[in-house]
Amino acid sequence: MNKISHSFDIHKKTILTLLLILAFIWSLFSVNWGPELVHTGGKATLAQIFESLFHPQLSSEIINLALIATWRTLSYAVAGMTLAIIIAILFGVLASGVLAKSELSRRFSKGVFRGILGFMRAIHELIWAWLFVASIGLTPYAAIFALAIPYGGILGRIFADIINDVPKEPIEALYSAGASRIQLLFYGYLPMAASDMISYTMYRFECAVRSSTVMSFVGLGGIGFQIQLALQDLNYNQVWTYMFFLIILVVLIDLWSNILRKRLVE
Repeated sequence: MNKISHSFDIHKKTILTLLLILAFIWSLFSVNWGPELVHTGGKATLAQIFESLFHPQLSSEIINLALIATWRTLSYAVAGMTLAIIIAILFGVLASGVLAKSELSRRFSKGVFRGILGFMRAIHELIWAWLFVASIGLTPYAAIFALAIPYGGILGRIFADIINDVPKEPIEALYSAGASRIQLLFYGYLPMAASDMISYTMYRFECAVRSSTVMSFVGLGGIGFQIQLALQDLNYNQVWTYMFFLIILVVLIDLWSNILRKRLVE
């Protein structure tokens, strides 16, 4: 039976691979490969951008502006992820079904809340940003809510899966000792799932910083907004200054998350 199932899985993967190859080949034929495919002035612009990489503008005014914009971008990401974690823990636990007392209620809880989490993460944060800007204006709340909803959906789904993958033996031992569902959650599921949950949250925090930068392009301020203004003025030297600040920010967050993950493993 296992051999038949394994052969069936290989057959499905082969068909999927062939379909993807055919889709790629078809897409190549659908492209107009004429001379108008590449912008005529693209080479000159690319050369200017590349040259500006080695000559970023480092005036005190630009550095100060970059620091303020970077701090604002980080603030959006931290506030948005904080709210996302709260949403994710609440909805993730409910989507895991571990609090349900019966099989029927467990299936209902998992189906409803996984559907809610799916809706939240199905819409890109940039779309959420446009919606919140249209409804509440160009305020920090628009950026924070636009990050919190999709990232809450992503984290919530992963948290639910992590909780469901917790080894059952310790949970059954606690249940046999008379622990309630809430006690099983706080003394069984969450302590054993905490390391993986924190590790994945740190990875998503790095993504949230980049998303916060992209959302700045809708006018919410931050490092992305300064990059947009510099691009509109064709000032590529300033663009690279802001880009370097963004790169430094992401690298620092990555180093911090690696240190935190190592401490959790030890």
